[in-house]
Amino acid sequence: MPKRPFTAQHRPGAAPSQPRGNRRGAERYDVVIVGAGAAGLMCAAEAGKRGRRVLILEHADRVGKKILISGGGRCNFTNRWAVPEDYQSGNPYFCISAMTRYTPQDFIDLVEKHRIPYHEKTLGQLFCNGSSQEIVRLLMTECERAEVTIRLGCEVTEIKQNGGQNNRFSIETSLATVTANSLVMATGGQSIPQMGATRFTHEVAEKFGLKVTPGQPGLVPFTFKGPDLEFCRELSGLSIPCVASCNGVRFEENLLFTRRGISGPAILQVSSYWNDGEPVRVDLLPGFDLASHLKEQRLARPKAELATVLSSLLPRNFVRAMCETPMGGTALNNQPINRLPDNALDSIAAALKAWTITPSGTE
Repeated sequence: MPKRPFTAQHRPGAAPSQPRGNRRGAERYDVVIVGAGAAGLMCAAEAGKRGRRVLILEHADRVGKKILISGGGRCNFTNRWAVPEDYQSGNPYFCISAMTRYTPQDFIDLVEKHRIPYHEKTLGQLFCNGSSQEIVRLLMTECERAEVTIRLGCEVTEIKQNGGQNNRFSIETSLATVTANSLVMATGGQSIPQMGATRFTHEVAEKFGLKVTPGQPGLVPFTFKGPDLEFCRELSGLSIPCVASCNGVRFEENLLFTRRGISGPAILQVSSYWNDGEPVRVDLLPGFDLASHLKEQRLARPKAELATVLSSLLPRNFVRAMCETPMGGTALNNQPINRLPDNALDSIAAALKAWTITPSGTE
């Protein structure tokens, strides 16, 4: 927490708005939003446009910290083809309702309105051409136009709801006490504790008697132990296009070896469907008939070693590692390809088309 919290007013250069006091001297707002991330800022802008007097409370010293690191610093701000079925929820009707009211195209239109150049990557993913800061500026501009007040370095210490007819929320903070007709908790989940993520919103929900579903990591890299971890470390930084599948779902994108295990878009997606101890299957050559190719190469290049043939299809370092100290199965039998019968080539193709790995956990 900063020693001298900064209070950002809704209009740069404007004098601080005067609190609307009540009998206890608390400031009065129509809506108080806890959290100045993407959800909090967007919610505040929309509420302000509808004539509500809105206050955002943020414990950090700046807004949108997760936005700034998203997409490798370029912010993957939406997916052009996102549909409700892409989301996991105990209440699928919520996703339908939310995405019908505000579609990916609605946000694309907002990005274009602010003249932010962007580009499309794999499978409809949209990224800024410049930096994630452009999306933060967009959201801050929308909040400014909606006359939203943002207070940084402001820690919420207690939340209560008054009884009686007004039933207002009373929010105690490190800077002041505020009250509101509506309270929005937009602090996010526990995904990045290093950035201050906590269970705070869940604890508030539990305090008010709301049912809280136990959470589990999602969109996270897989970790490994022992020889499998050493395998990953040797290949750290290497990316391979693939299809990763688990529990009946599959995602086609890249995997990425890291110092702790395996990450990359395909792995992050499939991690949301993975349970402890379960295997993950990876097709390292999606849409390619590897068994037939190997048999053709046996005729065309009979003296070529298996590793040489495979290295024309997969990264050389990966092929070498799979021949020497394999991960998730038996070592590939590297020898001249003409010494390998059909059943051996079929087994090799199966090992790479359905490479089976069992993570020890997630980050």
